[in-house]
Amino acid sequence: MSERPLLLIHGLWDTPRLFRRLEQTLLERNPNLPLFAPHLPHRLGATPIRQLAAQLDGLIQERFGPQTSVDLFGFSMGGVIARTWLQEWGGASRTRRFVCLGSPQQGTLTAQLIPRWPLAGIADMKIGSALLRDLDAGRDRLDPLQCVSLYSRTDITVFPGWRAVLPQGPRQALPVLTHRQLIAHPRATAAVADVLLAP
Repeated sequence: MSERPLLLIHGLWDTPRLFRRLEQTLLERNPNLPLFAPHLPHRLGATPIRQLAAQLDGLIQERFGPQTSVDLFGFSMGGVIARTWLQEWGGASRTRRFVCLGSPQQGTLTAQLIPRWPLAGIADMKIGSALLRDLDAGRDRLDPLQCVSLYSRTDITVFPGWRAVLPQGPRQALPVLTHRQLIAHPRATAAVADVLLAP
């Protein structure tokens, strides 16, 4: 495969259809770019993020085998799933660039009152959750990667918006107001494509 595949990981209450506008923008600029947007059933937030990362690993292995180098993009909860795969499933060893968009890498206040049962996946995104503490403790596994965090300062899904950043790499606030506009607004889509297609 001449081009490095780009994996697009969707968030809670979404499906890969979420990425249609972004995929169109990416392919207009690079028609040969291999894109893979797997479907991860979150069961309305009931599935724990570690379980979703295990499912993601299986889908990647099935599609690309154990060695193909990839780039990784995660929107919202998808960014935490992707990070869990990178740090706990060995994904960092085969990934060059990791870009997260509006992803609660430091947790979000909107999840604080959600009970672990029956909504374990949402509860994993609480500030100070066991998962996020473990990811933070192993953050050095991301050091070899090109990490980029994109977010909205006025996001109320990942709140406050500045918590939607990784511990490594540059951070960029996009000129949109809402969480959904991060993936749907043409200005945001263009900015995300710039980062994903950078050399």
